[in-house]
Amino acid sequence: MTAVLQVLGLHKSYGARQAVRDVSFEVYPGELLGLLGPNGAGKSTTIGMMAGLCGPDAGSVQIGGVSLAVDEATYKRRIGLVPQDIALFDELPALANIELFGALYGMPKALLQARAREVLAQVGLSERAKDKPASFSGGMKRRLNIACALVHDPDVLLLDEPTAGVDPQSRNAIFDQLEALKRAGKALVYTTHYMEEVERLADRVLIMDHGQMLASGTLPELYRRLPAAQTLLLELEAPVTPTQLTGLRALPALKQVEQRGGQLRLGLDDLGQGTRDLMQWLVEAGMPVRHLNSGRANLEDVFLMLTGRQLRD
Repeated sequence: MTAVLQVLGLHKSYGARQAVRDVSFEVYPGELLGLLGPNGAGKSTTIGMMAGLCGPDAGSVQIGGVSLAVDEATYKRRIGLVPQDIALFDELPALANIELFGALYGMPKALLQARAREVLAQVGLSERAKDKPASFSGGMKRRLNIACALVHDPDVLLLDEPTAGVDPQSRNAIFDQLEALKRAGKALVYTTHYMEEVERLADRVLIMDHGQMLASGTLPELYRRLPAAQTLLLELEAPVTPTQLTGLRALPALKQVEQRGGQLRLGLDDLGQGTRDLMQWLVEAGMPVRHLNSGRANLEDVFLMLTGRQLRD
């Protein structure tokens, strides 16, 4: 299958600060790429360059072989953007908002009117066609923004934190819509801070920080970067001493030992054998367990391993 979106060697600087450095990836029809990174990682700048909102210092972006730098008008007709900040005209009815965005792409009037009602139905807002977004909830505004980005039937949809500040019902409605778009063959690039969204939606994930790509691949490929595939969360009756922590880290069955507040997070490859050896050691060390919970490594584990735990502002 041929990639519909091709991003090659993007660079962008603001003065001495390099916001994006040599970012390259492809997205295929029917695929959602999750773009992850801490605050200031360069995600929104990358989205902005793909959308044509800011020009790269170096590199190129193409959709179906059409280059943004060579044929901007044709390129932009094939891309839809759902921005991080809601972009609607609050005093225009919902349907008029969609028609306005479609008119910017030069859509014929009859086609635009039919298409506007179609995408309004897709996001579940047909009954609110004549109502103004000023009266809408945050989730409804987000869904209307998606409809505005879809009215011209783009091949690629860029979504920059589209579920920020919405209720669970609206989030699930948005997820259902994105999954329907994937089935229809659209290519999607999706940024978010919610790891569970990417685990549910993404076919591949790209993690970046400080403007650079740190890792990309499917979820199983990213999980293999972790030192252990299984996890145990332990809550002990008494605080762990430095000596006990050193003893735990020396256990062959444990690949990872982290202390998080009053809990221990342990990484293992073999949950059955490792748990047995661990519990025997805890008994012998006089460390009674209050609570134990097992699980699998997840995308947040990969993310924190690659980007660190330092707070970002």
